[in-house]
Amino acid sequence: MARICCALLLSLLLLLHSRGAGGASPQPRGALCRTKPTDLVFIIDSSRSVRPHEFEKIKVFVSRVIEALDVGPNATRVGVINYASAVRSELSLQGPQSKAALLQAVRRIQPLSTGTMTGLAIQFAISRAFSAAEGGRDGAPSFKKVAIVVTDGRPQDGVQDVSARARAAGIELFAIGVGRVDMGTLRQMASEPLDEHVDYVESYSVIEKLTHKFQEAFCVVSDLCATGDHDCEQVCVSSPGTYRCACRDGFSLNSDGKTCTACNGGLGSALDLVFLIDGSKSVRPENFELVKKFINQIVDSLEVSDKQAQVGLVQYSSSVRQEFPLGQFKSKKDIKAAVKKMSYMEKGTMTGQALKYLVDSSFSVINGARPGVPKVGIVFTDGRSQDYISDAAKKAKDSGFRMFAVGVGNAVEDELREIASEPVAEHYFYSADFRTISKIGKKLQMKICVEEDPCECKSIVKFQTKVEDLINSLQQKHILWQDWLKPWPITLCPHKKSLSQHSQSFFLLNSSSLEAVAKRIEALENKII
Repeated sequence: MARICCALLLSLLLLLHSRGAGGASPQPRGALCRTKPTDLVFIIDSSRSVRPHEFEKIKVFVSRVIEALDVGPNATRVGVINYASAVRSELSLQGPQSKAALLQAVRRIQPLSTGTMTGLAIQFAISRAFSAAEGGRDGAPSFKKVAIVVTDGRPQDGVQDVSARARAAGIELFAIGVGRVDMGTLRQMASEPLDEHVDYVESYSVIEKLTHKFQEAFCVVSDLCATGDHDCEQVCVSSPGTYRCACRDGFSLNSDGKTCTACNGGLGSALDLVFLIDGSKSVRPENFELVKKFINQIVDSLEVSDKQAQVGLVQYSSSVRQEFPLGQFKSKKDIKAAVKKMSYMEKGTMTGQALKYLVDSSFSVINGARPGVPKVGIVFTDGRSQDYISDAAKKAKDSGFRMFAVGVGNAVEDELREIASEPVAEHYFYSADFRTISKIGKKLQMKICVEEDPCECKSIVKFQTKVEDLINSLQQKHILWQDWLKPWPITLCPHKKSLSQHSQSFFLLNSSSLEAVAKRIEALENKII
């Protein structure tokens, strides 16, 4: 009987632990995303301005998108048009449609290296590539027609009228511009809404970063939670075509509908936060305005006061300029007004020099830092540093600063990882496009939170009460256990008083204490035997 009771106790503890402190069930995994049946044609620029190694990057991008598709005669069909002064069909919609054959065909494509006749290429797509003779499925309205145009220059012919004809023919046009491309031309080509159909990257070296966007564009999602394509911090609840966010017991859903706050603490805790912002010329004025919005998005999530969060701001390019030190502004409103007034430096990218300034000056008492208050640095950059960053990055982390690295466009991910605190995966972020940095801002809002004492959390107290009730119930039924239970409690919070004065009360806060319970039960079983 005692062995049965021991097994029962362990099973119940494992059940409680697996369901979380607040009793939330683990999320089931639903069916993963499948791509919509589509006639997809890539229209790729191989004019003389595209160097051979850059053209290889385009081919990698095309291959990555293909790898994520459900390809086949009755699923998604893929074609590729290669253009310069002339147009060449590299792969038709009626060609081999196994994934391996498609990828092999893409690898064989060679650049034409002449002019840039983008309008001619789009006309070719209308009249030939999407035609029934070439494998297009005009008579099947359930199949989409999509063209992705990749170009790095100004076309030598008109694109506005021919693009309008393509859209009128039911072709959804995506326009990807690289480097010195004319943005007006991209907007003339692309379908509405332009924000979803126009993309820009600084160079071909980062075009592969757009792969995820196009994987999503062709995706039919049966379970948004299962695909991970959601912003829920804790619990995602899926329903057909949509989802909602929820929180575990002991946490409450914030007004953004995505994040959760525990134990009345989080972003209201004392914090010294300094932004280190890249103001180099590669950022561009319109993107610098987006960076300002990103900063103020983070500021909105803080409780700013002398006793809670203080914010400082440093801009750098070829030199470093402190925009305002920690504690100068006492309210969110004043901080956000100062951020909006910040002027753009527009020079080089001396990230190492900026990190050294952060370490030596930004978090000093003379610049408003408070002794004993956690220090957080958020470094934002869009390109490779022109100086050495390793020593300053290491010193920042060795000094106990929690460092977040945010990169956009041509930012070098190895440098971001070097700046970021451990665990690195939770402290660095990258986006190919400045327009998506608000998504990074949402994630950062919770990650900069200073964790409080877990023994205060309601979810832990609730879990402790459940276990205590279980022990009491078992003792009443099996009185012979009481002497062996007296060596408990097991606790990870010795400075806290147990909710009960009974010697068998204990806290279970993580997997290590659960293992201790299992060992204790095993010892009890041996004594009984």
